[in-house]
Amino acid sequence: MKKKLLTFLMALALLTGGGALVQAQTKGTHSFRLGDNQFWLDDKPFQIISGEIHPSRIPAEYWKQRIQMIKAMGCNTVACYIMWNYHESEPGVFDFQTGNKDLEKFIRTVQEEDMFLLFRPGPYVCGEWDFGGLPAYLLSTPDIKIRCMDPRYTTAVERYATAIAPIIKKYEVTNGGPIIMVQVENEYGSYGNDRTYMKWIHDLWRDKGIEVPFYTADGATPYMLEAGTLPGVAIGLDPAASKAEFDEALKVHPDASVFCSELYPGWLTHWRENWQHPSIEKITTDVKWLLDNGKSFNYYVIHGGTNFGFWAGANSPQPGIYQPDVTSYDYDAPINEMGQATPKYMALRELTQKYSKKKLAPIPAPIPVITFPATETQKYASIWDNLPAAKPIVQPLPMEMMNQYEGMILYRTKLIGHKSGTLRVDEVHDYATVFLNGRYIGSIDRTLGQHSIDLPVSNVENPVLDILVESMGRINFAAQMIDRKGITDRVTLNGMTLMNWDAFNIPMSTEYVSKLKQTDTVRPGMFFKATVQLDKAGDCYIDMKDFTKGLVYVNGHNLGRFWNVGPQYRLYCPGVWLKEGINEIIVFDMHQTEPGVIKGVKTLE
Repeated sequence: MKKKLLTFLMALALLTGGGALVQAQTKGTHSFRLGDNQFWLDDKPFQIISGEIHPSRIPAEYWKQRIQMIKAMGCNTVACYIMWNYHESEPGVFDFQTGNKDLEKFIRTVQEEDMFLLFRPGPYVCGEWDFGGLPAYLLSTPDIKIRCMDPRYTTAVERYATAIAPIIKKYEVTNGGPIIMVQVENEYGSYGNDRTYMKWIHDLWRDKGIEVPFYTADGATPYMLEAGTLPGVAIGLDPAASKAEFDEALKVHPDASVFCSELYPGWLTHWRENWQHPSIEKITTDVKWLLDNGKSFNYYVIHGGTNFGFWAGANSPQPGIYQPDVTSYDYDAPINEMGQATPKYMALRELTQKYSKKKLAPIPAPIPVITFPATETQKYASIWDNLPAAKPIVQPLPMEMMNQYEGMILYRTKLIGHKSGTLRVDEVHDYATVFLNGRYIGSIDRTLGQHSIDLPVSNVENPVLDILVESMGRINFAAQMIDRKGITDRVTLNGMTLMNWDAFNIPMSTEYVSKLKQTDTVRPGMFFKATVQLDKAGDCYIDMKDFTKGLVYVNGHNLGRFWNVGPQYRLYCPGVWLKEGINEIIVFDMHQTEPGVIKGVKTLE
């Protein structure tokens, strides 16, 4: 009876006084446990106020500033997704040490700023990230099933867990680190109902030595919670800011420690959409309820960062609909893509200060921002003069079946029998430009549900058909996640299946671009180059409104995709990727044959 009374009084102390927040010290060894519908740090009730960022989306040089921004908004914890495919490029080839992949540096930086850490290693994370963080090499197995007990999948998951678990264990709070909880899978109730799989993943992490508590994350609906939660594990709700939502979790596990694992201050944006701008009033109202009621929560995301390179994901709410994400992951978050405080940030900081017993940490200085004037690019090279060796195939294969996981792939064949008419491609994943005897015919765009194009009469005995396919983001959520790239089935002309192709794997990697052979060919699929002289380095956006669709490389760094369908016309370029003096910018455009103009500006919009 005395123990129950003590527990009640401690819980009451947390909730009284306007829900006053206490900033705990992360240094040293701590205990962290679940119990009595709340969280306990060193046997005292602890309210988690967390802000999520992703180290893979932020230059490592900026991690410290971003974490300081999170702390200054009143958070005591950082949450982070770890993208499996970002760290294992090929089966068994792991990188947890270099650049943005240096997980221990990120974890140490969190602790140096006196913050705790919610660690979200997947294996599946969603996150608007390519294939939800799963490695694309899995798709080289034709009939593989994911997020279930398919042994081809579980073998890969166990290899990943074996590689990353020692890092997690080293930095658990029980070992003097900042990690207080580890998430098991992610939003599984939105995908499947394999209870054996969920228990297997939980037990796998325990078998690998993880000792801190676990949590799951699901929508606050009965079927998601039934399929996605586990006994003895904290329940995260995506999202929750009401008593009814928290009560829904307790109906499944009455003794569970429940928190809002993803509270959305902003939202994601797809190509062809308007930028998402959820209101400040909505998020401050939700946060006030959570603080008033002593509920733990995590801002998803407090700062989004950028889908550099080819890492942006995609959604498919139903078969046949494909919605790739833009390169920016600004998310209309409180901390914008450049790491600056927004009006939303200031409103949430002011609100949180009212509940804190101490004055919040000062807002760190922003990263310097620069501009550069309009600069004309020059014709540089053609993709057609920089093709790798051809691979003969009977019918088109997805790029994953040819050990390629990003970039572009070219399919070429000679037309025998039918020479013109309706060309149907089943299916283009995701955007193709079509050429007949080297002449551009048109495009096929998966985002518009297109599958065919008309080939004109060419008066050539055996016309050469080229289909250049751009891989955009792999679907990262729900049922359509098996999303191979390139041409995924067959190509027909007037119903005749076209056979005997040559495939050219074009990864569009930094290494590939650095070795381009300069040529004079003028044909859609060109590279343009510009040099920009800077007096000093700093963050900027590069305005791409004068181009059509493609990629931008700055001093060897792939900034990501641009596309004139909008809403994104400017690509974020971190100042740490620029330098005083001459900077080289290379633009690849799938359509444009004449040089365009670029310029450096200060804002995304």
